[in-house]
Amino acid sequence: MKKQNYGRIVMTSSASGIYGNFGQANYSAAKLGLLGLSNTLAIEGRKSNIHCNTIAPTAGSRMTKTVLPEDVLEALKPDYVAPLVLWLCHESCEENGGLFEVGAGWIGKLRWERTLGAIVRQKNQPMTPEAVKANWGKICDFDNASRPQSIQESTGGILEVLNQVDSGGVSANYTSHAASPATSGFAGAIGHQLRPFSSAYTELEAIMYALGVGASAKEPKDMRFIYEGSSDFTCLPTFAVIIAQKSVMGGELAEIPGLPINLAKLLHGEQYLELYKPLPRSGTFRCEARVADVLDKGSGLVILLDVYSYSGKELICFNQFSLFIVGSGGFGGKRKSDKAKEAVAIPNRPPDAILRDTTSLNQAALYRLSGDWNPLHIDPNFAVLAGELLINALLSVRFAKPVYPGQTLQTEMWKEGNRIHFQTKIQETGDIVISNAYVDLVSTSDIAVKTPSKGGELQSTLVFEEIGRRLNDVKPEVAKKVNAVFEWHITTGGNVAAKWTIDLKSGSGQVYKGPAKGSADTTFIISDEDFMQVVLGKLDPQKAFFSGRLKAKGNIMLSQKLQMIFKDYAKL
Repeated sequence: MKKQNYGRIVMTSSASGIYGNFGQANYSAAKLGLLGLSNTLAIEGRKSNIHCNTIAPTAGSRMTKTVLPEDVLEALKPDYVAPLVLWLCHESCEENGGLFEVGAGWIGKLRWERTLGAIVRQKNQPMTPEAVKANWGKICDFDNASRPQSIQESTGGILEVLNQVDSGGVSANYTSHAASPATSGFAGAIGHQLRPFSSAYTELEAIMYALGVGASAKEPKDMRFIYEGSSDFTCLPTFAVIIAQKSVMGGELAEIPGLPINLAKLLHGEQYLELYKPLPRSGTFRCEARVADVLDKGSGLVILLDVYSYSGKELICFNQFSLFIVGSGGFGGKRKSDKAKEAVAIPNRPPDAILRDTTSLNQAALYRLSGDWNPLHIDPNFAVLAGELLINALLSVRFAKPVYPGQTLQTEMWKEGNRIHFQTKIQETGDIVISNAYVDLVSTSDIAVKTPSKGGELQSTLVFEEIGRRLNDVKPEVAKKVNAVFEWHITTGGNVAAKWTIDLKSGSGQVYKGPAKGSADTTFIISDEDFMQVVLGKLDPQKAFFSGRLKAKGNIMLSQKLQMIFKDYAKL
């Protein structure tokens, strides 16, 4: 292969090697050994155009003929594995060093994942098992987990730890992060938790905010946002951004380890907001902020900052701030992140509605009184340094260009189902200032109930209704990919309390309450409480199945396609 400068190798491992299996110690060791051999061959062969990949097939054979039912053996024919092998061997396939599970016509790629971990020793101090125990939760916490792709990335994080320990710069809360040499300086930044903070407001701040973003006494419909005596007085939903804003302007960003920030060069690039309940007229919230990721955009560095705001123990809203630091890019880091809440392009057709509104000369000054104290809004010296970003918009927006007081804003809107896409232009220049923005409209009656009262609504009802809403615009696409009907029996106290059907086979697909109209391909039986634990990621479905908490009948192999529904489309 080296002589001809070409080769394709496929190793056959096994799920027993990847996950382990009772009574198969020798077999598991050999199968995982093949994966290690394959990974090394992939690295050594790369320069000679020799690719090596590994498959872990589930297929019927003479060995399993006496164990598995005939219909299962038929579904696990080698015929459903061979096409993957042929593709991995094809000269146009560039995959190298991959690991794939395959069976019954389904293929999935696997990758390693590592927690951010914790440093449990200090310079010139002994490392103790007590320190390990004290940090065990952080050591095993897969939130914001890293995914090292090479031994260099793996050891890069360890070397960063050594540097931190040797320099004596490790705090008790320091969190390590697997990183390549180009980004290892941000090891302590990604996953860094800012100090929790309190955010309080009264009706006055809520009214100031509404006036600052353009509400007017000339518009009768705006009175409920600017007059506390209005019978339906309420906060504008986007005021939830102001509640979390202190995480950006509190100065703590400059204290993130390994990530020096010049606040004078900080721009608010994009904003994402999820609001789970209407905001009260006034209130005090506890906010927790965490650096989700750090990206290299060439001309600048982007910090993704996640902020969760609670009223008591109840989560009211989630914000993600995309913060652009001018001139700090070009360090060789990644440009994209799976932690980012992506903006969405507008539909390719004329807008369904257009609104125009002229900003006042004092609007930016008024706006900042509601709680956004960024000097960019009023200090011309700051504005010269970094550019002015005036108005926060709803739910998910990208701030494209600055707005100056007195300019007229033209907002163009497109309605598609429960989603309204919009973009905003400066009428005088035609420049787009807010792009790729959208609002998802959800009735407050649908989200107000978070937990069922005694004899009240099931928690799972909210999830199925939300799945239906989120699948609404993509059902034909999903139906084509899934082509299956799933029926759910939700129980309480051992009795079936509700039935739900996700039909992605007939027509364009639908989600409805009740049994399947016809026959379901797969039926799941699970308690309302366990269903919510699965949805929240706190209960592994396989463990639930083997422990008897989740029961399934019919074509169980189709349950693999639920991943597509819950994560790729419904994003639950």
